Amino acid sequence: MNLGSICTRRVITIDTQQTLQQAAQLMRDQHVGALVVTQDTPDGRRIVGIVTDRDLAIEVLANGALAPRQNVGQFVDGTLVSAPAQAGLSQGIDLMRAAGVRRLLVRDDHGHLAGIVSFDDLLDACAQQLTGLADVVRKGIQREAAERAEAAAPQALTLQLPAIGTAAWQMAVA
Repeated sequence: MNLGSICTRRVITIDTQQTLQQAAQLMRDQHVGALVVTQDTPDGRRIVGIVTDRDLAIEVLANGALAPRQNVGQFVDGTLVSAPAQAGLSQGIDLMRAAGVRRLLVRDDHGHLAGIVSFDDLLDACAQQLTGLADVVRKGIQREAAERAEAAAPQALTLQLPAIGTAAWQMAVA
């Protein structure tokens, strides 16, 4: 299992010129917890950061009434943490830990944005793998119990009697 197989492919973006209030409304309307922040450049649109619902809750509320009118571009620091789609789960976890982030951008083979993977996505994938390991143990216990039950079961005895009938009788002659 790799990051490309668990990432969310539907990525919602917001321009740096939009406000934090617009970002919050977009998150609510699209039912997402993060927006990829983009900016138009002479070379085209490029990714400059990520803004999360947690960022908004902590920073906007802490900064008071003026914060919702602040542009998203003033809020993001431009630090991007990404991983190739082929990266394994443990590599994604290591990147998140090293950068202190809860989301990673996922790149395709050409370096383009392929999706976004969250802490929750990784947790769910790891839980599925742990469930698979628990199933291995459970199936082993079931197999062993079935083998023990079969070995402990009384063996059915078949009684074979010789054929009885007049043909088998012999007269003793003296």
